[in-house]
Order: sequence, then C-alpha cells, then structure tokens
Amino acid sequence: MTKIKVIPLIFSIGVCFLAAGVGSVFTTSVIDTWYATLNKPFFNPPNWIFGPVWTLLYLMMGISLYTFWNIKINAKERRQGLSLFFVQLVLNVLWSMLFFGLKSPIGAFIGIIVLWLAIYLTIRKFLEVSKLAGWLLIPYLAWASFATILNLSTVFLNR
Repeated sequence: MTKIKVIPLIFSIGVCFLAAGVGSVFTTSVIDTWYATLNKPFFNPPNWIFGPVWTLLYLMMGISLYTFWNIKINAKERRQGLSLFFVQLVLNVLWSMLFFGLKSPIGAFIGIIVLWLAIYLTIRKFLEVSKLAGWLLIPYLAWASFATILNLSTVFLNR
C-alpha cells in the first residue's frame, strides 16, 4: 500500500481550490446582476448546481495532481505533465475572467476551446503514467464539454 504524503496532497488540492477562489472573484459579483440578465438555453442548470459540481471537480483535480506528482517518472515527463496541468488550471481561471469579469461570452468561448484542448492533453499525459491520475480528470473534461455547449448557446442567444 502506498503511503500518503500529507503536505503534497494538501498543496495539490489547495492549489486547485486557490484557482477556484480566484475565478470566483470574477463570478460571484455578477451572478445576480449581469449573468441574471442573459438569455440562457433551456438546458442551463440552476445556479445552485455549479458550486457543488465545481467543488467536486476541483477536489478530483487536486487528487489527480497529487497522484501524478508522486509517480516515479523521469524529470522531463514530470515537468511536461505538471506544465500541462498548470496551463489548464490558469486557462480555467481565465475563462471566468473572460466570461464573468469582462462579460464576454464570445471571448470566453474562444478561451474554453483552448481550455478543453489543454484538459484533453493533460489527461493524455497523465494516463501515460497513471490511470488513476488521468481518469480523475475525465469528469472535468465532460463538464468542460457541457460548459462549452452552454457557452456557445449563450453567445447565440445573446447576439
């Protein structure tokens, strides 16, 4: 049985929730104002669902990061995987900045396409060395796929 390294686990989960916190700075202030005025597709979930879903996704991302970080691989592979992970994490925050902060659904749509690709590449890299690390990110990619459709629908409904 593998011994859990508490400090790296806390860091891995913490860095993901830090990104969530930064993103929420742009989000929370406009949920009841600007966002409430947008036309949304019929399949848009109620606002209360986003918090629990994102909480679970960020937790899974943190565990995935921890799992990848603690696999015995060469430094180049580790650097590539960690770079991909942190790029997608920054792009995740950028989406919130674009959509909610700048109130730009079209800019956010472009951003989420790049984010989706970065998540996909991260999963591929993580799967090369740890099935668990890669599979933990699959729900995130699924949610990002759904969010991409929501984002594009919002663009069309608010032209």
